[in-house]
Amino acid sequence: MNETRRESIASLFEIVSSLERKWANEWNSHNTMGLSKTHIFILDLLHGEGPMRPSALAERLHVTTGGVTVLTTKLIKAGYIIKTQNPTDRRASQLEITEAGHELLVTAHEHITNIVDRMFGMLTEEEIHSLRTIFSKCLLG
Repeated sequence: MNETRRESIASLFEIVSSLERKWANEWNSHNTMGLSKTHIFILDLLHGEGPMRPSALAERLHVTTGGVTVLTTKLIKAGYIIKTQNPTDRRASQLEITEAGHELLVTAHEHITNIVDRMFGMLTEEEIHSLRTIFSKCLLG
């Protein structure tokens, strides 16, 4: 790798790290829900895909089933999801979003939209599309 490319990649790493910190700061400073981005992602998955087994949720989140237990305990206690018996396998449980979870998701999406507008509102549609393409390519590679 030549020196110019190495410097460009180092610079990109610094920018991405700063952007990640800025996103986290934006989330935390305006978050009145008391939930992490991962909690909201869980609600999004359950909303979009319906009830899921904890193991399937763990796979989607790239965490262990123990990690799912830790994350979902807070959502269950708050009434945003419930744990039910899987109708096709009585030995297995599944997680399901509640009406309160759906309502919270509306608030969360508004919060996310506001963050995205503050952070990326100056970009054109073409630039946003390019970023999505580039970031997606990086995740696959």
